[in-house]
Amino acid sequence: MAVFRNRSESVSRLEGFSDTAFGFAITLLVVSLAVPNHFDELLQQLRGLPVFAVTFALVANIWYAQYVFFRRYAMSDIVTVALTLVLLFVVLFYVYPLKFLFGVAFGVGGISIRPSEVPALFLIYGIGFASVSAVLTLLYVNAYRKRKELGLNDWEIFVTRLSIVDHLASGSVGLVSAGLALVVPEPATSFVAGYTYFLVGVVKFVAGSIRGRRARAIGKSERNPALRHPAP
Repeated sequence: MAVFRNRSESVSRLEGFSDTAFGFAITLLVVSLAVPNHFDELLQQLRGLPVFAVTFALVANIWYAQYVFFRRYAMSDIVTVALTLVLLFVVLFYVYPLKFLFGVAFGVGGISIRPSEVPALFLIYGIGFASVSAVLTLLYVNAYRKRKELGLNDWEIFVTRLSIVDHLASGSVGLVSAGLALVVPEPATSFVAGYTYFLVGVVKFVAGSIRGRRARAIGKSERNPALRHPAP
């Protein structure tokens, strides 16, 4: 059956530390930690809700990607620990450029930027996005390297390899966006560099389609043993 077995359901000290860091990162995304004293101040904070919603979703997506990794492999070797710490460092650094970028996009919070500074903003954001994907890629590479030790079956090895390609391709989108921001002149810079990130959806769709086809093929072979052991 095409199911990836969870090797842990408990929260390790490493994962607990990660959850705390992600919680702190989300705290940094909050519009304001101070309770407004006037209704106008409350309305001003509510205008920042779309920015908080989008940035919260992006940080939550990174957290979930790490959560899935820990459930699947339950690894705590020195390489996993080091890569997890690097991931948390990048996420905490990534929060403010993330919030700034979407503040500009939604035009809230009094955030402003000169046209000449737009390429640098997309460069910072693209490097942060690519760095997160690169660390996730290396986590899966490490898991694949230890596939025998972890006892991965053929399906789990396939999913691990597909996850490596998925995260690597997603990170490449960030680098492409950053590169385009440096070469595409204004006023098209924001449009081209920003909409490039829709390619991440294409990457996820393709990876999901490949995984789905492989899962259906495995299911078909299990229902028909002749497909697994064809006659000579």
